[in-house]
Amino acid sequence: MNKDFPRIITLLREEKGLSQKRAASDLGISQPLLSHYEKGIRECSLDFVVKAADYYGVTCDYLLGRSVSRTANAGANNYNEDDLITEDTYTGSSKISPIVNFNKRTVFHSLTILFDQIDRLDNIGLIHECSSYLFGSVYTMFRTIYSSNPKNPKGIFSVPEHTYKGRVHAMQSITESNTESITHGLPISEYRSLDRTKQVEMSPETIEEQYSAMSESLFTLIQSTEKRMMK
Repeated sequence: MNKDFPRIITLLREEKGLSQKRAASDLGISQPLLSHYEKGIRECSLDFVVKAADYYGVTCDYLLGRSVSRTANAGANNYNEDDLITEDTYTGSSKISPIVNFNKRTVFHSLTILFDQIDRLDNIGLIHECSSYLFGSVYTMFRTIYSSNPKNPKGIFSVPEHTYKGRVHAMQSITESNTESITHGLPISEYRSLDRTKQVEMSPETIEEQYSAMSESLFTLIQSTEKRMMK
């Protein structure tokens, strides 16, 4: 079995909030054996790969790290294939790991849905405030990783190391407040309030219908985030 299989079956089980004991029971094997599969200590049979693919609702190719699409028809949606992240999108290498690529797709697809809905509201203030909040999150994570190596030059940043986190958090608090105000009918500075006649109605069903290949990513993001918040 390839090196990606153990990580992928572990990720899928954790996404569903299943214990090893529960998943092993459902798959008809012992918990220690599933633990060995997830750690890459033992190789499983092809029959188990097929059974696991059916259990988690994905293709065998996805389980084996041969495809970034979980389902065979994942490409069918209202967007062009250019909108979907492939293994070498925005990178100089196709050697990206399946887990990293999965998380990239999850974020990319979720943001695509978010900004598409914001665009329908025709409010420049919402676009600006939501973008500023997300920029701050990416900035913080990038700077944390960048700064983990003290040899990396610091000239790329102008805000001092010991103050940037507090400033980012403050900025995001302001953008949250501005977004709340705009969506509840209160204009902010030069930004007008939300036009109530242009509000869009959403439900899990309509999201899945409009974004057939991307909705799974959004639902996964929501589920994973709420699970992390409740720990």
